[in-house]
Amino acid sequence: MAGERKARVAEAIRDTLAQMISREVKDPRVQAAGLVSITHVELNADMSVATVYVSVFGDDRTASRAVEGLRAATGFLRGPVARRLQMARPPELRFQRDTGLAFGMELQQIVRDDERRAREAGRGEAPAAPPEPASPEREGGPADDDDDGGGA
Repeated sequence: MAGERKARVAEAIRDTLAQMISREVKDPRVQAAGLVSITHVELNADMSVATVYVSVFGDDRTASRAVEGLRAATGFLRGPVARRLQMARPPELRFQRDTGLAFGMELQQIVRDDERRAREAGRGEAPAAPPEPASPEREGGPADDDDDGGGA
């Protein structure tokens, strides 16, 4: 039960912070980043600390500066988050850059480049699909295939 509540609170914090960052944070480092999204929020056991994972569209320098701007805005964000979510004790906000999305996009680009090189080298044909595994016979064996309409 406590895990469900923690998940609900984390999701509510994520949604509230996403809205506040896009509308209310005026730090030029955050605004210069353009697209800043909260990927997920992790709360510690007593919900006193929220680690907020942020994905920033842009180069490493822009992303690092945006996270610095968010860290500088934690005092500005913490109170309104608590009031909007009606929390008696708002969690300490710790912003971390989430590189998982960027890593996935980079990996996808590597695969595309490899496929393009393979096509250019004449190896572009897709390998034949492996044969389908033989399906197990139905209960009762092949004799069940001849349904004579009789009862079970």
